[in-house]
Amino acid sequence: MPTATDIEHLLRGADLRVTRPRVAVLGAVHDHPHADTDSIIRVVREDLGEVSHQAVYDVLRALTSAGLVRRIQPSGSASRYEARVGDNHHHLVCRSCGAIEDVDCAVGATPCLEPSEDLGFAVDEAEVIYWALCPECSAREPAPSGSPRHQ
Repeated sequence: MPTATDIEHLLRGADLRVTRPRVAVLGAVHDHPHADTDSIIRVVREDLGEVSHQAVYDVLRALTSAGLVRRIQPSGSASRYEARVGDNHHHLVCRSCGAIEDVDCAVGATPCLEPSEDLGFAVDEAEVIYWALCPECSAREPAPSGSPRHQ
């Protein structure tokens, strides 16, 4: 986990002014990967006391624009934020409890990661979400019919 000094260096390196809310929000994202905005607000308030929802939203927008955090939004979920940026990693999402874990880029034959037609776009990233049951939920819930575990 980065120190406050590390976070200040990251902010300055991205040409962002160092403010207490920015330091607190970026620290919260580093300490709580894949947290939603409400969770980040709670963590920031524990550190700073009162801070408005809008201030946290503004800081998250600035940090995302600067490339210091990445916003992901799995289908049916609130936006989540993480500090692991720049490596085009993917995510495993539990269908039951919503737990999210990072996974490195897909391996093996990945034709689905290359569009069948680029239509002139310069593709530089693919976003992949693997939907599954986490180990805890998998142990509690029966596999859906037709799943490999059920055959």
